Amino acid sequence: MSKKTLNQANLAALGAHRLAALLIEVSTGSADIKRRLRLELSHNLGPEELARDVRKRLVSIRRSTSFVGWRKRKALIKDLTTQAEMITEKIAPEAPAEAFELLWQFIEIAPSVYERVDDSRGDVGDVFRTALSGFVDIAQRAGLDPQALAMRVWDAVRDNRYGEFDGIIGLLAPALGDAGLEQLKTLVMLHKGAPVKEVRDHAALQFLRDLRSSGGNFAADQKTRLVKMCLQEIAAAQGDIDAYIAQYSAQDLTRPRIAAKVAGLLAGAARPQDALDVLAGADPVGRDADWDAAYIANLLALDRVAEAQSHRWEVFCETLDVHSLRDYLKVLPDFDDIEFEDAAKAHAAQFPDMTVALRFFLDWPDLPSAARLIQDRASELDGDLYQILTPAAEALRNRHPFAAVLVWRAMIDHALWDGRSTRYGHAADHLMDCAAADAEIADYGKFLSHDAYVARLREVHRHKSSFWARVP
Repeated sequence: MSKKTLNQANLAALGAHRLAALLIEVSTGSADIKRRLRLELSHNLGPEELARDVRKRLVSIRRSTSFVGWRKRKALIKDLTTQAEMITEKIAPEAPAEAFELLWQFIEIAPSVYERVDDSRGDVGDVFRTALSGFVDIAQRAGLDPQALAMRVWDAVRDNRYGEFDGIIGLLAPALGDAGLEQLKTLVMLHKGAPVKEVRDHAALQFLRDLRSSGGNFAADQKTRLVKMCLQEIAAAQGDIDAYIAQYSAQDLTRPRIAAKVAGLLAGAARPQDALDVLAGADPVGRDADWDAAYIANLLALDRVAEAQSHRWEVFCETLDVHSLRDYLKVLPDFDDIEFEDAAKAHAAQFPDMTVALRFFLDWPDLPSAARLIQDRASELDGDLYQILTPAAEALRNRHPFAAVLVWRAMIDHALWDGRSTRYGHAADHLMDCAAADAEIADYGKFLSHDAYVARLREVHRHKSSFWARVP
C-alpha cells in the first residue's frame, strides 16, 4: 500500500507535532472540528472534565431557538451524534452515574430540537433513539436507587411530548428491578384513580382535541392511553402476560390485529387453547394474514391438523394466497397433493379478481396457466396496474409471447385512451416489444394481428403526436 494513502498508520508516521499543527490548520474556520478537538482534550483530563464540557454544550443546544435549515441540518446531526457518543463511549466506561445523568439530559433536549428542525426524514430522531438505547448498559452500572428511578421514569413518561422517552420502562427494567417496577406501578395506579384535570383551551383547539378523542374528552382519553401503555410495559418487563392482556378491553380484543398479538403472547407461554379462544372472539371482518397465521399455528400446537388444513384451504380459496396453498399441500399424502393442486389452479382460473389470479400463477409459478388466463380473460386486464403487468409480460415474453403481447396491449390502450402522456414513452416501448414478438406468433385467433392493431391505434389515436413521435 502506498505511503501516501490516508490511513491511521501513515498519518501516525508524521509525528505528534506535525499532526497537531495540521489539526490546528484544518480546524481554522470549522466550529465542528474545534468543538470535537476540545472534547478530546477534555477527555484526556478525565471523565469529569469531559462531562462538564458536554453538559455546557447540551445547555447551549437547549437554549437555542433559531430554526435549522437544510444547509445546517447535517451539522446539527453530527453535533448531536458527537455529544451522545462522548456520553456513551467516553464517559460511561469510567463514570456510569455521571453518564446516566448526562444521557438523561441529552434525551430531554429532544423536544427543543424537534421544534426547530424539519425531521420528516427521521434522521434527527434516529440520533435520539440510538442514544436512548444506551440506558440499558449504563443504568445497570450506575448504582441507581430503584425508588427514585421509578419516580424519574414516571415523570418522563407523563411529559413525553415527542415520544423521546418511548420504551424507557423496558430499557430501564433491569435497573429498576422488582422494587422499582412495583413502585412505578403504584404511581401509575395512583394516577389512574386521580380525577382528570380539566384544561381550558381556545375553543378551536378544544374542538380539534374533541375530534381526536373517542368520547369527546381529550384529557380523559390521554390519561387512559398513558395508564394502559405504562401498565403493559411494566407487565412485559415482569413477564406477566395476564397483566399485559388485562389492559385490553373486551372491545379491544374483538379487533383482529390485537387478537393476533395477544394470541402470539399466549402461544409463547404455551397456552394455545387460550390463544384460540381470543382469536375466535375477534370480529370476522378485518381478519388478516396475521390472524390466520396465529389461528393455524395454535391449531397445530393442539394437534388439530385437520382443522388447520381446513382453514388453510379456506384462506386460499378466499385470497389465492400462495403460502397457504403450499402449507396445505405439504401435509397431504403423496399423489393427493397433485389432485388438490389441480383443483386449486382451476379455482384460481375462475377467481373473480383476474389480477389476483394472475399474480397467483406468476408467484406459484405456472406460466402456462398464466398465459391461458390472460388469453381467456384479456378484457379484464387493468392496464393501469403496470407494477404487476410489466414484470408479468417480461416473465411470459420468451415462452408465451402471445400472452405477453396481450399484456403490453392492455398497458398501451390504457395510456392512450386515458391520455397518460407521462406513460407514452413506456407505451411506445411496449409497442416495439409487440412488434418484436410478432414473428413468433403464428395465429392471433380472435384478437387483431399486430399490423391490424397498429393500424387501429393510428386511426383512433392519430392526434396523439407526442406518442407517435416516440414510435420508430
